[in-house]
This record gives sequence, structure tokens and C-alpha cells, in this order.
Amino acid sequence: MRKPLLAIATAAVGLGLAAATALPALAVDTVVTFAITSAGLTISAPTTANLGSVASGATSISGEIGPVTVTDDRATLNGSWSATAISTDFTTGGGTGPETIGNINVSYSPGAATATTGEGTFTPGPGGIINVPRVAFTGTALTGDNTATWNPTLTVTIPAAAVGGTYSGTVTHSVG
Repeated sequence: MRKPLLAIATAAVGLGLAAATALPALAVDTVVTFAITSAGLTISAPTTANLGSVASGATSISGEIGPVTVTDDRATLNGSWSATAISTDFTTGGGTGPETIGNINVSYSPGAATATTGEGTFTPGPGGIINVPRVAFTGTALTGDNTATWNPTLTVTIPAAAVGGTYSGTVTHSVG
């Protein structure tokens, strides 16, 4: 007996669809990974600063030394950093006693942050005499990358015995 051609075609299409939508007998998973690389923790500051000049007999001179920036590209979770500042003596001429203003006469005031990025708490240090390393700024509870910038004020108390001249010293900022 002959079957109608339409019934055979319908049955064949139905089997083809069933075969195309059936799940495979075996499956395999692929674990995919990637990395976010982190850089480091750096600090930048102006290479030079000029506080100006004062007349002989002045007791101090002060001024901003320019922006200091900590850049934290460590991509941390609950990270922290602390920036410090220290000064050398300031000298002129041959650096004899009267040509030297000791670093015990150099005070640092970080002031408030002028800019920050990222998540965390950014806090200025208390300031003070920088004859030893003093906390300039801190970053705490940090998540991911971040930056903090401040413009510190340096004040140099001038001893009565200081002679005239152009004095030079170095303020070093560090971060860790």
C-alpha cells in the first residue's frame, strides 16, 4: 500500500527538527580567566620652588611650594599609603654657621587636598617641623586606583645671625 507523499515529508521534517534541537550527548566547560595588572605607588613634586625674598631682619619667610601628587595604581582592596616630608638645612655661600639655616627652622603645612580621585579617605598630616620625616598626607580605606594632590606651605624661621644671600635646601617627599 502506498503512503501519501505529504505524510512522509511531514514526518521527515519533524524528525529533522527534533535532531537539530536535541542536547548533545557530551558537554565540556571552558574556564575563562583574565588579569588586571597593577602598577605601583608613586609621588611627584615640583623640582624647584622659590619662596621669594625678605628684607634683612625678617623673622621668617613662607610660601606654597607647588602641587605634590600621590598616584596609587596598585588596584588595592582596603589599601593605604602614607606620604612624608623631610627637609635638609638651607645654606648660602660656603655653608658656614651664619650661612646655614638648620632644618629645625623649617615647618611644613600640607593644607587640604586640592584634588582627589578614586574611592578612599584622604587626610592631611598635622604639619610641623620637618627636620625628621613628618606625615604630609595619608590615603586609607582605598579601593582600586586613586590619587591625591595638595599644595603645601613651607615656612622657614630665619635666625637673627643669618647672613644675606640666596639660601637653598631640599624638601624630600616619600610615599609608602
